Amino acid sequence: MPKATGKKNVLWTVALPTLGALALIGRAQAQGASPPDLAGTYQCSPNPDPCTWPGASPSISQSGNKLQIKGDNGAMADATLTSSTTISAAGTFNSLGIIRPDHSIDWSDGTKWRKQ
Repeated sequence: MPKATGKKNVLWTVALPTLGALALIGRAQAQGASPPDLAGTYQCSPNPDPCTWPGASPSISQSGNKLQIKGDNGAMADATLTSSTTISAAGTFNSLGIIRPDHSIDWSDGTKWRKQ
């Protein structure tokens, strides 16, 4: 019996540090992933609310995780990619967005933006 316990201890001594290293590598890769490319002009569609703030053709400029949203009327709002699938826009726009796989954005103000 003592030999089996010793083998288990050796196994755990090797396995735990290995699992810990793999977890750190996974976390580093996730943090190092490049953000989605959202820069460009969009077509705003009512979904179900009308496109009041940005107008019909808002645009987004991007530098890393920082975004600047510009509406048709020249109004601007700063935004941040909070993950690879979410945006938090401040200022006059003040909305949260969900980025879809086709890079369209569903906004909490009830609109949907499709990249042109």
